[in-house]
Amino acid sequence: MHRFRRKLVHDTHSRGVRAHCGGVEPFVGSAAVRRGDISRRALARHHRAIYKDVYLPRDVELTALLRARAAWLATGATLCGVSAAAAFGTKWLDASAPAEILRADRHTPPGIVVHSWDLAPDETCLAGSMTVTTAARTAFDIGRYNPPARAIPILDALLNATGIKPAAVQALANRYPGARGVARLRSVLELVDGGAESPQETRLRLLIVGAGLPPPETQIGFRDLRIRVDMGWREWKVAVEYDGVQHWTDRKQRTWDIERIEQLEAAGWVVVRVSAEMMSRPKVIVERITAKLRAAGCPV
Repeated sequence: MHRFRRKLVHDTHSRGVRAHCGGVEPFVGSAAVRRGDISRRALARHHRAIYKDVYLPRDVELTALLRARAAWLATGATLCGVSAAAAFGTKWLDASAPAEILRADRHTPPGIVVHSWDLAPDETCLAGSMTVTTAARTAFDIGRYNPPARAIPILDALLNATGIKPAAVQALANRYPGARGVARLRSVLELVDGGAESPQETRLRLLIVGAGLPPPETQIGFRDLRIRVDMGWREWKVAVEYDGVQHWTDRKQRTWDIERIEQLEAAGWVVVRVSAEMMSRPKVIVERITAKLRAAGCPV
């Protein structure tokens, strides 16, 4: 009976905290205790501190977005870098990476990186009620402060999530020509494509371009067939598809893939399919794509 009552009290407190936060989100522990949403005992037993006085239920997986919101609650500062990207809905971000904020005071708890960059008034906005750098400014900073291998997949995903174009980021590079890392950013922007829908698609596209093949168009749509392909070349009717694990393990997905490829082939296209395992054999991938392009008349 007592154990049942304790569980009931815990569940009631948890519902109160989660309802106050509008879902399963980080919350300020001391404020929740003062409101009576949760007891100190329940807070300590059933929640973990992400940052000082900012908690998340122990059974909730920490994501990049939840980490960003926790950092914003802990500091009240403007989010930037990967944390701003997370606020915009960017996928595939590393949840273990430190949060990033902008402010003059460089002292922060572990797990938060502080930048003191100057911002123009038009370079901040609200995203999910949090103050963040704009999507273009976020891309600008990620591209100049991260090595290309890390920056490009993140920028592809950020552009995919927000719809911004590389030209908007290039405009900021023109605004700050002497800023640190701008030369790196400009070279990165030449390789960014918001059509990628996963990091592996980005890596596959970069493999193709790096091999000297013509840059493929991403997310080619076929209105009459109501399908699209990851990337390819309309002129030569060659498509390249990255097949993640779900393409092989999900029966419905596998059936649809077969149907979709038959439709493409009936329309005169050839399809090169690349699996996760094949990504460890880049030479084979390039050879197959090159052979299909050459057979279709591409001068490669």
